[in-house]
Amino acid sequence: MGFTLPALRREEKVALQLRALFEQKGYALYRMGSFEEYDLYMQNKPFLAGEDIITFTGVDGRLKALKPDVTLSIVKNTQAGEQRRAYYNENVFRRSRQTGEYREINQIGLEFIGGDGRSAEAEVLGLAVQSLSVVGEGALDLSHMGFIEAMLAPLGTGPKRELALQALRDKSAHGMRQAATGLPAKTIHNLVALGTLSGPFVQALQVAKNLALGVPGAVRALDELESLYEKLEKAIAKETPQVAVRLDFSILNDVNYYNGLIFQGYLRGVPRAILSGGRYDNLLHRFDKPQGAMGFALYLDELERPTNGPDTEADLAANNRYLNIALPKGRLGNKVYKMFEQAGCACGGILEESRKLVFEDESNKVRYFLVKPSDVDIYVEHGAADIGVVGKDVLLESGADVLELLDLQLGKCRIAVAGRVGFAEDPALPLRVATKYEQVARRYYAERNREVEIIKLHGSIELAPLLGLSDVIVDIVETGTTLVENNLEVLADIVPSSARLIANRAAWRFKGATIQALAERLGEQL
Repeated sequence: MGFTLPALRREEKVALQLRALFEQKGYALYRMGSFEEYDLYMQNKPFLAGEDIITFTGVDGRLKALKPDVTLSIVKNTQAGEQRRAYYNENVFRRSRQTGEYREINQIGLEFIGGDGRSAEAEVLGLAVQSLSVVGEGALDLSHMGFIEAMLAPLGTGPKRELALQALRDKSAHGMRQAATGLPAKTIHNLVALGTLSGPFVQALQVAKNLALGVPGAVRALDELESLYEKLEKAIAKETPQVAVRLDFSILNDVNYYNGLIFQGYLRGVPRAILSGGRYDNLLHRFDKPQGAMGFALYLDELERPTNGPDTEADLAANNRYLNIALPKGRLGNKVYKMFEQAGCACGGILEESRKLVFEDESNKVRYFLVKPSDVDIYVEHGAADIGVVGKDVLLESGADVLELLDLQLGKCRIAVAGRVGFAEDPALPLRVATKYEQVARRYYAERNREVEIIKLHGSIELAPLLGLSDVIVDIVETGTTLVENNLEVLADIVPSSARLIANRAAWRFKGATIQALAERLGEQL
């Protein structure tokens, strides 16, 4: 009796192809149990993609964890000094930042433990490129923790360094200038340039070399990357023309675990990285194992997601020709559009009264979407738009994983704590705080070890203390007129806010030159 296998989904086909590739290269399948001792993850939380772990108590009373990661298990089960090539195809469990719910994530990856320096790196990086080529047209971005650490050394190890790392991660020139305040002008210039550095490896490497002059640690790191790239080019460049190898130092990892090379892979049409990896010798050393290690994981679930809306290859090709811009509705949107228009991104009809939400201009290859201001970051993060303009207050509240390229200096205001004139809080009681900025308020008071009761509101926040609903409010303050008219006053400023130009991280990899050129033209207007 014959039977027919059901059609395989795309992620299943890719997994089979990659397993064959890894087996051919000498990697052995590693199978992991569903549960591990919780202590393994608790002691290495910064290494994990997220801190939330699903736990339960076993029959023997020990605390167990539902696996959030595979690499830690492989490292734990590898002998000191052992050379090991292992690959895996496992489901891990992590909390989604967008929904707050736990998700089961299907990933395939490999680890090369105890390999010989550059040869091992070239082997793993080559397999990362080949893995991306199996999936489709992609880009592999390289970075180096040694280069980043050396370039940021003038900032020391305090808060300024943390600000600089965040600015680097966000490609935020204004954030880097703020972090570098007080340093010599040339150092500030180089750090700002480092934040925007990105592009095809050979061209970007030359720019990086100019920035690294006089910084020995940075020069050594670039020499390592150049040597590695040359090995990669000789080995597989002709086999994988659909994968571009790039240089981009916005890719960062925890230096307590990672050292040297780190990288991320992107697929055209997928809004976030589908592959990530790097050298993690420091993790082995935390387990008292002397050898080095390197590996990567590819997130198969991302292959099943719709790619930015288009249904056909022709639609996707057309979408890739346009720069897709999420524009906030209202007065701010009108001001922003005029800046875009002066920067060469005009599109007729936007400022006219209509219910139309999508505007295209074939000659300028731009497409505008008019969206609610508080939704712009969502459209950009999920790849429906390549870039957008949104208030810093919205970004702080949502925590959207986007690039923050430019402070447009529009819509200037501040998030502040306000209360009735003469209000004095009782430190013995929880402070009742009414706000629509729930996360901002929680972080602010947590930093001050103040117990609070958050009351979530969506409008007319000023009413809350007047009617006894709350003690104070956390809200946007522009001129302060509304507060004065309601017998309220600012008690503390939390953070300034203004309109920011943001970009999708994946779109940057494929449309970066267009986006950067636009950002520079907008910057000239400030």
